[in-house]
This record gives sequence, C-alpha cells and structure tokens, in this order.
Amino acid sequence: MVNPTADVGFAVYVHWPFCVAKCPYCDFNSHVRSRPMDQQRYSLALVRELEHFAALTPDRTVSSVFFGGGTPSLMTPDSVERVLTAVRRLWRLSDTAEITMEANPDSADVGRFAEYRALGVNRVSVGVQALDDDSLAGLGRIHNARQALNALNAAASTFPRFSLDMIYARPGQTEAEWRRELSRALDLAGDHISLYQLTIEPGTRFHHLAATGRLHLPDADLARALYDATQELCVSRGFPAYEVSNHARPGAESRHNLLYWRYGEYAGVGAGAHGRVVTAGTRHATVAERTPKKWLERVERVGCGLVVQQALPQPEQAEEFLMMGLRLAEGIDINRLRQFGGFSLDGGVVRELVNLKLLTLDDARLTVTAEGIPVLNAVTGKLLAARPLP
Repeated sequence: MVNPTADVGFAVYVHWPFCVAKCPYCDFNSHVRSRPMDQQRYSLALVRELEHFAALTPDRTVSSVFFGGGTPSLMTPDSVERVLTAVRRLWRLSDTAEITMEANPDSADVGRFAEYRALGVNRVSVGVQALDDDSLAGLGRIHNARQALNALNAAASTFPRFSLDMIYARPGQTEAEWRRELSRALDLAGDHISLYQLTIEPGTRFHHLAATGRLHLPDADLARALYDATQELCVSRGFPAYEVSNHARPGAESRHNLLYWRYGEYAGVGAGAHGRVVTAGTRHATVAERTPKKWLERVERVGCGLVVQQALPQPEQAEEFLMMGLRLAEGIDINRLRQFGGFSLDGGVVRELVNLKLLTLDDARLTVTAEGIPVLNAVTGKLLAARPLP
C-alpha cells in the first residue's frame, strides 16, 4: 500500500508579491508600491522563513524551486542569489533541480536573464498573455507585442527550458482569431505553453466592469468552441494537455507544478505564500501573512510570517488530493487516495460518472476523460458531495 504522505518530491516556492502595475483580471497576492522595495531586507526575510521551514523538514532533497508572484523578475540578481544560496545551505538541492522564474516581457526584466541563468535559474515562464498590442492594452499589460517577442527570443537563447503564458476567451475574441494567434504562439513556445481561459474573479477591476455592464466575455458556446480549438491545435502540434491549462511536449512538463498536482511537499515562503509540508509524520498546511509590510515585520519579529500552520485531517487531505490530481491527464493513484481514508470509489456516483464517460476507473487510477475536463468542477463536486462523512 502507498503511504498518503508518500514522497513525490519536495519543492520550494518563493513569492515575490510586487508588480509595476496591477492587471485588471488578476486576483493573485500582488501589490504595486509607490516607493522602491528594500530588496535586501525582503530577501533576508525570505531566508529567515526558509530557515523556519528547514527546521520542520530536515533531510529533504529539493527537486524544484519556483520564483512566482507578483513579478519575481523584478528581483535583483543579489536577491535571487541570497535565496538560492540559502536553499542549498538548508537542504540538498538536486543536481537535476528545476529552478523556474516567472518573468514579464518588460525589457528591464529581460535584461537580467543572463544573470539569473548564471545563478542557476534554468527555466523561465514568460507572461506573454497576447500577441497583439490592442489585446495587451485591453488586458492592462504594460508590455507590447514586440517586447513579448524579444523576451521569448531572449528566453530561448538563455535558458535550456522556457514556457509562455497566454490568455484566451478575451472580450470580442473570435475562434478564427484565436486559432491564428495560438498557432503563432505554438511556433514560439519551445516545449511548454500555459493557456488560461479568462475568468472574472471577485475583487478585480474586470469584476467591477462586468458587474456594471462594461465588459462582456464570450458566451458559453463560444467559450467551449475556443477551448475545443485550443485542444485540437495543441495536440496537432505535439503539445498535449498534461493538466487542465498546461500543455507540453512529452517530457517537458513543469516538474514543479506536477509536484503540486501530485500532492507533494512544498515550502512556501514570502507574503501570502501557501505550503504543504510533512512534519512528525503529519501533513501540515501553512499560509503566510498576505500584506508584505506585515509579513516582513512578523518575520523580523518571530522568524517566520506564517499565520496558519496546522495539521490537516486525513479526510481533508483526501479532498485536496482528489481536487488537485483530477486536473492531471494521468489522473490519481487509487491506492494513495484510499490510504487517506474517508473516501469510497464504490458508490453509485462514481459508476454514474463512468457511464457518462466523464471518468475512467481501473485498479490503478481514477482519471477525468477529455469529455469530463470542460465540466471538471461539476465532476469533482459530485465526487466530494457523495463521499461518506468522516
């Protein structure tokens, strides 16, 4: 049997919450400052929080490090070096570790690519989002299409692996337009591309515009046509979906993100960062203070910025494991799910979803089908609603 705390890897996530501008669709923990951030002070606090996690998780081998945000490519090379030096000191960093940095196509960010690479960053994820200036302006992006192309060229010539992000189902977008744009993006993509359907998130500028009738997204039929076109084009070009929104050539999947979806361990440091770590044989959820100023003061006062550090009951772990793993084309390990307890695959709901061809189930894995992915939330919701009470 498989232990529910089985080692499927250990990762470090570093959150840099600062941006030059806040995109109107973004609900991430990102902040625009009127004055420059004291990067030395913030990065030293990141190191202190890493030390806190290292005390909880000794003797781990780090398989991936991910600098996310916000806009982590605003970090000075000194700040990146300080963090990576701490990771190497506190744990074993695998010789084959994937070290990724998210980057915007702004020329200043791209100008630091060579320095990041020299420090050990070996993968970059470029937030392109669109390939024409009008769409970029509509999304509130501060770069233009020419800068996006320059950034991708720089990524390809600097890093052994790179990815790009695109957003589709934008206001006014047609299927024909998206097919042309996606085909061009796939020409530029290297070996990985993330394709996100635009959604309206509460609290964002787009949410306000939509609520007041000033923003209109494609209707459900067009959104589905755009999704289907995305899958068709990506498969035909050798970029099958390995997760709901992520496509890669076989073997080029993001190892860091696979660890999340396979429910591995990760230490999350920085303002608003989340983590999942196993200590004393029990999986714990961690959440850091969201506000950068408060997080920084808390770290300097007590050694970490965590506001949540609690053991997760096994039924809650099973729920998280199911919700994460069903996003993957490979599905989830049945034996590992059963070890969490509190979940049965023998009920009528599972049989119903299999008969509807929304799920497949065998002795080893539970997997959402291609027909089930567009209604994944509903499929997952039915499974969770049908589980017996702990």
